[in-house]
Amino acid sequence: MQLVLCDDNRLLCEALASVLEAHGHRVLAIAGSAAEGIAAVADHRPDACLLDLCLPDGSGLDAARAMRQRHPETKIVVLSCLTDVAAVSAARKIGVAGFLRKDQRPSSIASALKVVGAGGTAFDPKLLRHPGPRTTTQSRELPLSALTPRETDVLRRIVAGQGTGQMASEMDIAVSTLRGYIKSILVKLGAHSRLEAAAIASGPQYRSVA
Repeated sequence: MQLVLCDDNRLLCEALASVLEAHGHRVLAIAGSAAEGIAAVADHRPDACLLDLCLPDGSGLDAARAMRQRHPETKIVVLSCLTDVAAVSAARKIGVAGFLRKDQRPSSIASALKVVGAGGTAFDPKLLRHPGPRTTTQSRELPLSALTPRETDVLRRIVAGQGTGQMASEMDIAVSTLRGYIKSILVKLGAHSRLEAAAIASGPQYRSVA
Protein backbone atom coordinates (compact mmCIF):
# COMPACT_ATOMS: atom_id res chain seq x y z
CA MET A 1 0.00 0.00 0.00
CA GLN A 2 1.02 3.61 -0.56
CA LEU A 3 0.91 5.41 2.77
CA VAL A 4 1.08 8.74 4.55
CA LEU A 5 2.16 8.61 8.21
CA CYS A 6 0.83 11.34 10.49
CA ASP A 7 2.37 11.54 13.97
CA ASP A 8 4.31 14.26 15.78
CA ASN A 9 7.07 11.81 16.73
CA ARG A 10 9.28 12.04 13.63
CA LEU A 11 11.80 9.46 14.80
CA LEU A 12 9.08 6.93 15.49
CA CYS A 13 7.56 7.55 12.06
CA GLU A 14 10.89 7.08 10.31
CA ALA A 15 11.56 3.83 12.16
CA LEU A 16 8.06 2.57 11.44
CA ALA A 17 8.39 3.59 7.79
CA SER A 18 11.47 1.38 7.44
CA VAL A 19 9.60 -1.59 8.88
CA LEU A 20 6.52 -1.03 6.72
CA GLU A 21 8.59 -0.69 3.56
CA ALA A 22 10.39 -3.92 4.42
CA HIS A 23 6.93 -5.55 4.40
CA GLY A 24 6.11 -4.25 0.93
CA HIS A 25 4.39 -0.96 1.73
CA ARG A 26 5.53 2.41 0.40
CA VAL A 27 5.60 5.52 2.58
CA LEU A 28 4.99 8.62 0.43
CA ALA A 29 5.16 11.25 3.17
CA ILE A 30 5.52 11.80 6.91
CA ALA A 31 3.45 14.56 8.53
CA GLY A 32 3.90 15.95 12.03
CA SER A 33 0.58 17.71 12.51
CA ALA A 34 -3.09 17.48 11.57
CA ALA A 35 -2.74 20.24 8.98
CA GLU A 36 0.32 18.63 7.43
CA GLY A 37 -1.42 15.24 7.38
CA ILE A 38 -4.49 16.62 5.59
CA ALA A 39 -2.24 18.41 3.07
CA ALA A 40 -0.13 15.29 2.50
CA VAL A 41 -3.20 13.20 1.79
CA ALA A 42 -4.42 15.85 -0.67
CA ASP A 43 -1.04 15.99 -2.42
CA HIS A 44 -0.22 12.28 -2.58
CA ARG A 45 -3.67 10.60 -2.59
CA PRO A 46 -2.32 7.53 -0.73
CA ASP A 47 -4.15 4.24 -0.31
CA ALA A 48 -4.17 4.84 3.45
CA CYS A 49 -3.13 7.29 6.13
CA LEU A 50 -1.77 5.93 9.41
CA LEU A 51 -2.92 8.59 11.88
CA ASP A 52 -2.27 9.37 15.55
CA LEU A 53 -5.05 10.98 17.57
CA CYS A 54 -2.79 13.26 19.65
CA LEU A 55 -1.42 15.95 17.34
CA PRO A 56 0.08 19.33 18.28
CA ASP A 57 -2.42 21.43 16.31
CA GLY A 58 -5.65 19.58 16.96
CA SER A 59 -7.49 16.31 17.26
CA GLY A 60 -6.63 13.40 15.02
CA LEU A 61 -10.34 12.64 14.89
CA ASP A 62 -10.97 16.03 13.26
CA ALA A 63 -8.16 15.33 10.80
CA ALA A 64 -9.62 11.90 10.03
CA ARG A 65 -13.04 13.46 9.45
CA ALA A 66 -11.58 16.01 7.03
CA MET A 67 -9.65 13.35 5.15
CA ARG A 68 -12.72 11.14 4.85
CA GLN A 69 -14.86 14.00 3.57
CA ARG A 70 -12.35 15.34 1.04
CA HIS A 71 -10.64 12.13 -0.04
CA PRO A 72 -12.92 9.14 0.67
CA GLU A 73 -10.72 6.89 -1.46
CA THR A 74 -7.96 7.16 1.17
CA LYS A 75 -8.52 4.77 4.04
CA ILE A 76 -7.73 5.96 7.56
CA VAL A 77 -6.09 3.69 10.11
CA VAL A 78 -5.71 5.13 13.59
CA LEU A 79 -2.49 4.24 15.42
CA SER A 80 -2.63 5.71 18.91
CA CYS A 81 -1.93 5.41 22.60
CA LEU A 82 -5.48 6.60 23.24
CA THR A 83 -7.47 3.40 23.56
CA ASP A 84 -10.60 4.35 25.52
CA VAL A 85 -13.96 3.19 24.23
CA ALA A 86 -15.09 6.75 23.40
CA ALA A 87 -12.15 7.31 21.04
CA VAL A 88 -12.66 3.97 19.31
CA SER A 89 -16.40 4.59 18.95
CA ALA A 90 -15.89 8.11 17.56
CA ALA A 91 -13.32 6.85 15.06
CA ARG A 92 -15.65 4.09 13.84
CA LYS A 93 -18.47 6.61 13.33
CA ILE A 94 -16.16 8.68 11.13
CA GLY A 95 -15.56 5.60 9.01
CA VAL A 96 -11.95 4.71 9.71
CA ALA A 97 -10.79 1.35 8.38
CA GLY A 98 -8.81 0.42 11.48
CA PHE A 99 -7.82 1.34 15.02
CA LEU A 100 -4.55 -0.06 16.35
CA ARG A 101 -2.57 0.40 19.55
CA LYS A 102 0.92 1.85 19.31
CA ASP A 103 2.35 -0.73 21.70
CA GLN A 104 2.10 -3.70 19.36
CA ARG A 105 4.61 -5.33 17.06
CA PRO A 106 5.46 -3.30 13.96
CA SER A 107 4.98 -6.48 11.92
CA SER A 108 1.40 -6.65 13.21
CA ILE A 109 0.82 -3.09 12.02
CA ALA A 110 2.17 -4.04 8.58
CA SER A 111 -0.11 -7.08 8.46
CA ALA A 112 -3.13 -5.01 9.50
CA LEU A 113 -2.46 -2.59 6.65
CA LYS A 114 -2.46 -5.46 4.18
CA VAL A 115 -5.90 -6.47 5.48
CA VAL A 116 -7.12 -2.90 4.98
CA GLY A 117 -5.59 -2.83 1.51
CA ALA A 118 -7.54 -5.95 0.61
CA GLY A 119 -10.79 -4.24 1.55
CA GLY A 120 -11.07 -5.40 5.16
CA THR A 121 -10.96 -3.61 8.49
CA ALA A 122 -8.32 -3.80 11.21
CA PHE A 123 -9.62 -3.07 14.70
CA ASP A 124 -7.51 -4.36 17.57
CA PRO A 125 -9.60 -7.12 19.21
CA LYS A 126 -8.44 -6.00 22.66
CA LEU A 127 -10.03 -2.59 22.12
CA LEU A 128 -13.35 -4.05 21.05
CA ARG A 129 -13.33 -6.51 23.92
CA HIS A 130 -13.33 -3.86 26.67
CA PRO A 131 -16.74 -2.21 27.12
CA GLY A 132 -15.52 0.35 29.68
CA PRO A 133 -12.93 3.11 29.46
CA ARG A 134 -9.39 1.87 29.37
CA THR A 135 -6.48 4.24 29.61
CA THR A 136 -2.91 3.63 28.65
CA THR A 137 -1.79 5.40 31.81
CA GLN A 138 -3.44 2.76 33.98
CA SER A 139 -2.08 -0.16 32.02
CA ARG A 140 1.50 1.15 31.62
CA GLU A 141 2.24 3.19 34.73
CA LEU A 142 3.63 0.33 36.82
CA PRO A 143 5.93 -1.19 34.13
CA LEU A 144 7.56 2.16 33.42
CA SER A 145 8.13 2.92 37.08
CA ALA A 146 9.83 -0.47 37.39
CA LEU A 147 12.76 0.70 35.24
CA THR A 148 16.03 1.45 36.99
CA PRO A 149 17.65 4.89 36.43
CA ARG A 150 20.14 3.26 34.05
CA GLU A 151 17.35 1.57 32.09
CA THR A 152 15.43 4.85 31.95
CA ASP A 153 18.53 6.51 30.47
CA VAL A 154 18.76 3.77 27.83
CA LEU A 155 15.07 4.15 27.02
CA ARG A 156 15.49 7.91 26.52
CA ARG A 157 18.29 7.19 24.07
CA ILE A 158 16.16 4.63 22.20
CA VAL A 159 13.39 7.22 21.85
CA ALA A 160 15.98 9.71 20.57
CA GLY A 161 16.91 7.21 17.84
CA GLN A 162 20.43 6.35 19.02
CA GLY A 163 22.00 3.13 17.78
CA THR A 164 23.68 0.46 19.89
CA GLY A 165 27.22 1.69 19.20
CA GLN A 166 26.45 5.32 19.99
CA MET A 167 24.66 4.43 23.23
CA ALA A 168 27.42 2.15 24.45
CA SER A 169 30.09 4.76 23.62
CA GLU A 170 28.32 7.70 25.28
CA MET A 171 27.38 5.64 28.35
CA ASP A 172 30.91 4.15 28.51
CA ILE A 173 29.67 0.56 28.83
CA ALA A 174 30.22 -2.64 26.88
CA VAL A 175 27.78 -3.47 24.07
CA SER A 176 26.95 -6.72 25.86
CA THR A 177 26.01 -4.77 29.00
CA LEU A 178 23.86 -2.40 26.95
CA ARG A 179 22.05 -5.30 25.33
CA GLY A 180 21.30 -6.62 28.80
CA TYR A 181 19.68 -3.30 29.73
CA ILE A 182 17.64 -3.29 26.52
CA LYS A 183 16.45 -6.85 27.10
CA SER A 184 15.37 -5.92 30.63
CA ILE A 185 13.51 -2.83 29.35
CA LEU A 186 11.60 -4.86 26.76
CA VAL A 187 10.60 -7.44 29.36
CA LYS A 188 9.42 -4.83 31.88
CA LEU A 189 7.44 -2.86 29.29
CA GLY A 190 6.02 -5.96 27.64
CA ALA A 191 7.50 -4.78 24.33
CA HIS A 192 8.81 -6.96 21.53
CA SER A 193 11.20 -4.49 19.91
CA ARG A 194 12.98 -1.18 20.42
CA LEU A 195 10.43 0.46 18.13
CA GLU A 196 7.57 -0.77 20.28
CA ALA A 197 9.36 0.39 23.46
CA ALA A 198 9.84 3.82 21.90
CA ALA A 199 6.14 3.96 21.01
CA ILE A 200 5.18 3.17 24.61
CA ALA A 201 7.60 5.75 26.00
CA SER A 202 6.40 8.37 23.50
CA GLY A 203 2.77 8.15 24.61
CA PRO A 204 1.12 11.31 25.98
CA GLN A 205 1.64 10.25 29.60
CA TYR A 206 5.34 9.54 29.05
CA ARG A 207 6.49 12.70 27.26
CA SER A 208 8.97 13.33 30.08
CA VAL A 209 10.83 10.13 29.22
CA ALA A 210 11.77 11.49 25.83
